[in-house]
Amino acid sequence: MSEFEKYQQICREAGWTGAALLVLIVFWIFAGFGLAGVKGELFGLPLWAVTSSLGVWFFAIVLVKLLTRFVFRDMELEEGKGADRDE
Repeated sequence: MSEFEKYQQICREAGWTGAALLVLIVFWIFAGFGLAGVKGELFGLPLWAVTSSLGVWFFAIVLVKLLTRFVFRDMELEEGKGADRDE
């Protein structure tokens, strides 16, 4: 993989990670403030409290799993490593 291809991959990973963060923030706002008017309880806590804490935590795990599965690539970051190195 050339240096430019590595740079493109790093930018792609950073962009998708930022997008996942924005999705997580929107989910957190909906789960916390959007469900504040719902009259329900789970484990003795209001539904909005459970979804805005545990729900966001589980949703973040799913997002990270998707990122590592489909976006992130394993690559050598050190310069001079790999097939193009002269020894």
